[in-house]
Amino acid sequence: MSNDGSGYEEEVLGKAYDSHLMGRLLRYLKPYRWPVAGAVALLMLASGFAVVGPYLTKIALDEAIPEGDGRQLALLAILFLGASALVFVFQYAQAIVTTWLGQRVMYDLRTQIFRKLQQLDLPFYDRNPVGRLMTRVTSDVETLNELFSSGLVTVFGDLFILFFIVAAMLQMDAQLALVTFSVLPFVAYAAFVFRSRIRSAYRDIRVRLARLNAFLQERFTGIRIVQLFNREGADLERFKELDDEYLAAHLRSITYYALFFPVIQLFTAVALALIIWYGGGALIQGAVTIGVLAAFLDYARRFFRPIQDLSEKYNLLQGAMASSERIFRLLDREPAIVDAEVPAALPPETRGEIRFENVWFAYGDGDGGEPDWVIRDLSFTVAPGEKVAIVGHTGAGKTTVINLLMRFYEVQRGRILVDGVPIERLRMGDLRDRIGLVLQDIFLFSQSVEYNVRLGSEEIDADAVAAALEAVGATPFVERLPERSSQPLGERGASLSVGERQLLSFARALAFDPPILVLDEATSSVDSEIEARIEEATDRLMRGRTCLVIAHRLSTVQGADRILVMHGGKLVEEGTHQQLLEREGLYRRLHELQFVGAAA
Repeated sequence: MSNDGSGYEEEVLGKAYDSHLMGRLLRYLKPYRWPVAGAVALLMLASGFAVVGPYLTKIALDEAIPEGDGRQLALLAILFLGASALVFVFQYAQAIVTTWLGQRVMYDLRTQIFRKLQQLDLPFYDRNPVGRLMTRVTSDVETLNELFSSGLVTVFGDLFILFFIVAAMLQMDAQLALVTFSVLPFVAYAAFVFRSRIRSAYRDIRVRLARLNAFLQERFTGIRIVQLFNREGADLERFKELDDEYLAAHLRSITYYALFFPVIQLFTAVALALIIWYGGGALIQGAVTIGVLAAFLDYARRFFRPIQDLSEKYNLLQGAMASSERIFRLLDREPAIVDAEVPAALPPETRGEIRFENVWFAYGDGDGGEPDWVIRDLSFTVAPGEKVAIVGHTGAGKTTVINLLMRFYEVQRGRILVDGVPIERLRMGDLRDRIGLVLQDIFLFSQSVEYNVRLGSEEIDADAVAAALEAVGATPFVERLPERSSQPLGERGASLSVGERQLLSFARALAFDPPILVLDEATSSVDSEIEARIEEATDRLMRGRTCLVIAHRLSTVQGADRILVMHGGKLVEEGTHQQLLEREGLYRRLHELQFVGAAA
């Protein structure tokens, strides 16, 4: 099935009911077994009292009215009102309990999914668009909420009503009951046809909705490109096409519902006609009473309502099975990068030594052949307190070195050590606690300046935040904000300039006080004036720390203790700035391209 090139999976429905999936879903009700039992009991009581009314009508018509017993008639009326009131109370209580159950299960599921998403590795996120993962946490869980609050437990109510009505009709007149039930095979066939048609319509709705959502997310995310190249008109036409397909799928499902419910009403009318024909004849012959005939007519009308409800529940069940399959597929996924079973411990005072030993890495598996190596036999050491820069052409593997050091990806060959301990033996939390990373693509949350510096850490108080802002030179612009450090920054820090966002990222790294600092193209997207301010903040940040600096601009690394030059994933040169210029190698050519070319 086409996915419109969106990269988002489109829904292909499996079985309408899967016992294994349902078993896993029911486990989420286990902590709430008593509320579930209470909801079922309330449904049973509501269903039982719901069928009392026609029986009281029978007694009134067969006994109280013919005998002129006003007292009995009044008592029957009171009992009728009392039964109706109890049905209201029980149904209200059941609705509260089942809604609470659905919300609790939804809360548990969302928490479990969010915890799993936090544990999964970056390669997983490389393969799965954000929109798809958001769907798991929101709409898929909401579908299961509907199952638990509106479907799973209330199905018992429909079944109880059917059971009590059948029992009451058989008890009053078994032969007339069998005549009434003679239409049930036709009802079952109509329900079967409806389910098969609505299943196809439901699948089409979900597929078209997936396409529509994927299109919207891409266009809104890339709205600047859309407006820059004047694609609004073309995109509007494409949106209309997708929207028309979505509308057509919905209208088709509405058509099936519009046919199914009148068909059920028709069979209800047929059942009533049979009762009037057969029961009326039996009444003339004295085989049944007028009360029994009236009760049967009322029971027949009530009997087919749960059948309609159960047919609608089929659609809900089908969606829940599809959603649960996707959710459990996500929950069953094991992270590719995990802590060692018995993690090694770093000393409390980390020295900050970094060592790469014959490291090889490729992002893919080479489709069964030789992998496309991004890093090839890379070896180097960064001594404690040393400032080392890594330079090279785009695609040389510079950023990959950082991803491997942070253990966002696992190396295929060789090893990486921090203070002499292989990083795969370290607990990832311990490793990343000791490394401060400042990226070129700065991510700020929409919350306050203070939150973006300390990221909710209770170990960093307001004074530490203020000191970090002052140390990197961010205090002046923070003081100009309307709410200062309490100022919300908007999505991705949209209210700040590039340079201001960069300074906040430096303040964040400083506040966490890591012994190892990694800067990845930290000044590549700012102008020279702001770059001077950032370089001053960088100097303050790097004092007393082991520093690894990735840079395109060679002017930012001339003061490094050592410069590593990479090309094609290999280390081809290393030395100080002056030493590398004298060798007339790749570094010198890069230097000439940037400085001599700029001067020309």
